[in-house]
Amino acid sequence: MTGRVRPATGRYGGRSAEERRAERRRRFLDAGLRLFGDAPGYRATTVAALSEAAGLSTRQFYEEFRTIEDVLAALHLQVNDWAEEAALAALARAAELPVAERAAAVFRAYAANVTGDPRRIRITFLEIVGVSPQMERQRLARRARWVEFICAEAARAVERGEAEPRDYRVAAAAFIGSVNGLLHDWTVGWVDATLDELVDELVRMLLGILRPAPL
Repeated sequence: MTGRVRPATGRYGGRSAEERRAERRRRFLDAGLRLFGDAPGYRATTVAALSEAAGLSTRQFYEEFRTIEDVLAALHLQVNDWAEEAALAALARAAELPVAERAAAVFRAYAANVTGDPRRIRITFLEIVGVSPQMERQRLARRARWVEFICAEAARAVERGEAEPRDYRVAAAAFIGSVNGLLHDWTVGWVDATLDELVDELVRMLLGILRPAPL
Protein backbone atom coordinates (compact mmCIF):
# COMPACT_ATOMS: atom_id res chain seq x y z
CA MET A 1 0.00 0.00 0.00
CA THR A 2 1.62 3.23 -1.14
CA GLY A 3 -0.77 5.93 0.03
CA ARG A 4 -2.17 6.85 3.39
CA VAL A 5 -5.79 6.85 4.46
CA ARG A 6 -7.18 10.34 4.98
CA PRO A 7 -7.47 10.93 8.76
CA ALA A 8 -10.59 12.22 10.44
CA THR A 9 -10.82 15.89 11.38
CA GLY A 10 -12.66 17.82 14.09
CA ARG A 11 -12.98 17.21 17.83
CA TYR A 12 -14.07 13.97 19.47
CA GLY A 13 -14.13 13.13 23.16
CA GLY A 14 -12.77 16.57 24.02
CA ARG A 15 -9.62 16.08 21.93
CA SER A 16 -8.70 17.59 18.58
CA ALA A 17 -7.84 15.50 15.54
CA GLU A 18 -4.20 16.51 15.97
CA GLU A 19 -4.18 15.31 19.58
CA ARG A 20 -5.76 11.99 18.62
CA ARG A 21 -3.25 11.49 15.82
CA ALA A 22 -0.35 12.27 18.16
CA GLU A 23 -1.67 9.71 20.63
CA ARG A 24 -2.05 7.06 17.91
CA ARG A 25 1.42 7.76 16.60
CA ARG A 26 2.87 7.41 20.12
CA ARG A 27 1.10 4.09 20.57
CA PHE A 28 2.46 2.76 17.28
CA LEU A 29 5.98 3.86 18.22
CA ASP A 30 5.68 2.31 21.67
CA ALA A 31 4.56 -0.93 20.05
CA GLY A 32 7.44 -0.71 17.59
CA LEU A 33 9.91 -0.28 20.43
CA ARG A 34 8.56 -3.44 22.06
CA LEU A 35 8.41 -5.59 18.92
CA PHE A 36 11.47 -4.34 17.03
CA GLY A 37 13.61 -4.03 20.15
CA ASP A 38 12.75 -7.48 21.47
CA ALA A 39 11.00 -10.49 19.96
CA PRO A 40 10.19 -10.90 17.14
CA GLY A 41 12.37 -8.03 15.81
CA TYR A 42 11.77 -5.60 12.96
CA ARG A 43 12.08 -8.05 10.08
CA ALA A 44 9.54 -10.47 11.53
CA THR A 45 6.96 -7.83 12.51
CA THR A 46 3.94 -7.23 10.26
CA VAL A 47 1.66 -4.23 10.11
CA ALA A 48 -1.12 -6.38 11.56
CA ALA A 49 1.05 -7.49 14.50
CA LEU A 50 2.22 -3.95 15.18
CA SER A 51 -1.34 -2.62 15.06
CA GLU A 52 -2.52 -5.33 17.43
CA ALA A 53 0.31 -4.55 19.86
CA ALA A 54 -0.65 -0.87 19.73
CA GLY A 55 -4.32 -1.68 20.30
CA LEU A 56 -5.22 0.03 17.05
CA SER A 57 -6.37 -0.99 13.58
CA THR A 58 -4.38 -1.36 10.39
CA ARG A 59 -6.52 1.41 8.93
CA GLN A 60 -5.26 3.70 11.70
CA PHE A 61 -1.72 2.56 10.96
CA TYR A 62 -1.98 3.77 7.38
CA GLU A 63 -3.33 7.09 8.59
CA GLU A 64 0.01 7.67 10.32
CA PHE A 65 2.62 5.74 8.29
CA ARG A 66 3.14 4.52 4.73
CA THR A 67 5.12 1.39 5.62
CA ILE A 68 6.41 -0.43 8.67
CA GLU A 69 9.89 0.80 7.74
CA ASP A 70 8.65 4.32 8.49
CA VAL A 71 8.04 3.22 12.08
CA LEU A 72 11.59 1.91 12.36
CA ALA A 73 12.94 5.15 10.89
CA ALA A 74 10.96 7.23 13.37
CA LEU A 75 12.14 5.07 16.28
CA HIS A 76 15.77 5.30 15.17
CA LEU A 77 15.55 9.10 15.15
CA GLN A 78 13.70 9.16 18.46
CA VAL A 79 16.28 6.98 20.24
CA ASN A 80 19.07 9.19 18.89
CA ASP A 81 17.20 12.32 19.96
CA TRP A 82 16.88 10.96 23.50
CA ALA A 83 20.60 10.18 23.61
CA GLU A 84 21.51 13.60 22.22
CA GLU A 85 19.33 15.33 24.81
CA ALA A 86 21.08 13.35 27.57
CA ALA A 87 24.52 14.25 26.17
CA LEU A 88 23.64 17.95 25.91
CA ALA A 89 22.27 18.00 29.46
CA ALA A 90 25.48 16.38 30.73
CA LEU A 91 27.55 18.87 28.75
CA ALA A 92 25.69 21.76 30.37
CA ARG A 93 26.34 20.34 33.82
CA ALA A 94 30.02 19.68 33.08
CA ALA A 95 30.70 22.90 31.17
CA GLU A 96 33.34 24.16 33.61
CA LEU A 97 35.13 20.84 34.16
CA PRO A 98 38.48 20.00 32.53
CA VAL A 99 38.25 18.41 29.09
CA ALA A 100 38.91 14.86 30.29
CA GLU A 101 36.15 15.00 32.89
CA ARG A 102 33.82 16.84 30.52
CA ALA A 103 34.23 14.32 27.70
CA ALA A 104 33.82 11.37 30.06
CA ALA A 105 30.67 12.84 31.60
CA VAL A 106 29.08 13.50 28.21
CA PHE A 107 29.83 10.07 26.78
CA ARG A 108 28.72 8.26 29.92
CA ALA A 109 25.43 10.17 29.79
CA TYR A 110 25.00 9.16 26.14
CA ALA A 111 25.84 5.53 26.87
CA ALA A 112 23.58 5.37 29.92
CA ASN A 113 20.67 6.68 27.88
CA VAL A 114 21.05 4.49 24.81
CA THR A 115 21.92 1.34 26.76
CA GLY A 116 19.54 1.86 29.67
CA ASP A 117 16.85 0.04 27.71
CA PRO A 118 18.09 -3.06 25.79
CA ARG A 119 15.43 -2.39 23.15
CA ARG A 120 17.04 0.93 22.31
CA ILE A 121 20.40 -0.79 21.83
CA ARG A 122 18.91 -3.32 19.44
CA ILE A 123 17.10 -0.71 17.36
CA THR A 124 20.10 1.64 17.19
CA PHE A 125 22.88 -0.86 16.56
CA LEU A 126 21.26 -3.98 15.12
CA GLU A 127 17.79 -3.68 13.59
CA ILE A 128 18.63 -0.54 11.65
CA VAL A 129 21.52 -2.13 9.72
CA GLY A 130 20.96 -3.32 6.14
CA VAL A 131 17.24 -2.53 5.96
CA SER A 132 17.22 -0.41 2.80
CA PRO A 133 19.24 2.29 1.02
CA GLN A 134 16.95 4.93 2.51
CA MET A 135 17.52 3.67 6.05
CA GLU A 136 21.24 3.47 5.42
CA ARG A 137 21.24 7.13 4.37
CA GLN A 138 19.40 8.04 7.55
CA ARG A 139 21.79 5.98 9.68
CA LEU A 140 24.83 7.66 8.12
CA ALA A 141 23.23 11.11 8.38
CA ARG A 142 22.69 10.59 12.08
CA ARG A 143 26.24 9.31 12.46
CA ALA A 144 27.46 12.50 10.75
CA ARG A 145 25.51 14.53 13.28
CA TRP A 146 27.37 12.81 16.13
CA VAL A 147 30.66 13.48 14.32
CA GLU A 148 29.75 17.17 14.20
CA PHE A 149 28.91 17.07 17.91
CA ILE A 150 32.39 15.72 18.74
CA CYS A 151 34.12 18.15 16.39
CA ALA A 152 32.32 21.10 17.97
CA GLU A 153 33.41 20.04 21.44
CA ALA A 154 36.96 19.43 20.22
CA ALA A 155 37.01 22.96 18.77
CA ARG A 156 35.83 24.31 22.12
CA ALA A 157 38.60 22.39 23.88
CA VAL A 158 41.13 23.86 21.45
CA GLU A 159 39.86 27.38 22.16
CA ARG A 160 40.31 26.75 25.88
CA GLY A 161 43.85 25.46 25.37
CA GLU A 162 42.84 21.94 26.43
CA ALA A 163 43.40 20.11 23.15
CA GLU A 164 45.83 20.15 20.27
CA PRO A 165 44.71 22.29 17.31
CA ARG A 166 44.03 19.94 14.38
CA ASP A 167 41.26 18.61 12.16
CA TYR A 168 39.28 16.19 14.33
CA ARG A 169 36.80 15.05 11.70
CA VAL A 170 38.46 11.75 10.77
CA ALA A 171 39.20 10.91 14.40
CA ALA A 172 35.60 11.68 15.38
CA ALA A 173 34.28 9.49 12.54
CA ALA A 174 36.59 6.67 13.65
CA PHE A 175 35.34 6.99 17.23
CA ILE A 176 31.67 6.93 16.23
CA GLY A 177 32.38 3.92 14.04
CA SER A 178 33.98 2.21 17.03
CA VAL A 179 30.97 2.99 19.22
CA ASN A 180 28.54 1.59 16.66
CA GLY A 181 30.63 -1.45 15.85
CA LEU A 182 31.47 -2.37 19.43
CA LEU A 183 27.93 -1.96 20.73
CA HIS A 184 26.56 -3.90 17.75
CA ASP A 185 28.96 -6.78 18.39
CA TRP A 186 28.21 -6.69 22.12
CA THR A 187 24.47 -6.74 21.41
CA VAL A 188 24.74 -9.92 19.29
CA GLY A 189 26.94 -11.59 21.92
CA TRP A 190 30.25 -11.51 20.05
CA VAL A 191 32.07 -9.34 22.62
CA ASP A 192 32.44 -10.93 26.05
CA ALA A 193 32.46 -7.92 28.39
CA THR A 194 30.19 -6.05 30.72
CA LEU A 195 28.54 -2.86 29.54
CA ASP A 196 30.62 -0.89 32.07
CA GLU A 197 33.80 -2.36 30.58
CA LEU A 198 32.70 -1.32 27.10
CA VAL A 199 31.90 2.21 28.21
CA ASP A 200 35.21 2.54 30.07
CA GLU A 201 37.13 1.45 26.97
CA LEU A 202 35.23 3.84 24.72
CA VAL A 203 35.82 6.73 27.14
CA ARG A 204 39.56 5.98 27.00
CA MET A 205 39.40 6.07 23.20
CA LEU A 206 37.57 9.40 23.25
CA LEU A 207 40.09 10.94 25.62
CA GLY A 208 42.89 9.63 23.39
CA ILE A 209 41.41 11.59 20.51
CA LEU A 210 41.32 14.83 22.52
CA ARG A 211 45.06 14.97 23.03
CA PRO A 212 46.25 17.78 25.32
CA ALA A 213 47.73 20.81 23.63
CA PRO A 214 51.56 20.78 23.68
CA LEU A 215 53.14 22.87 26.44
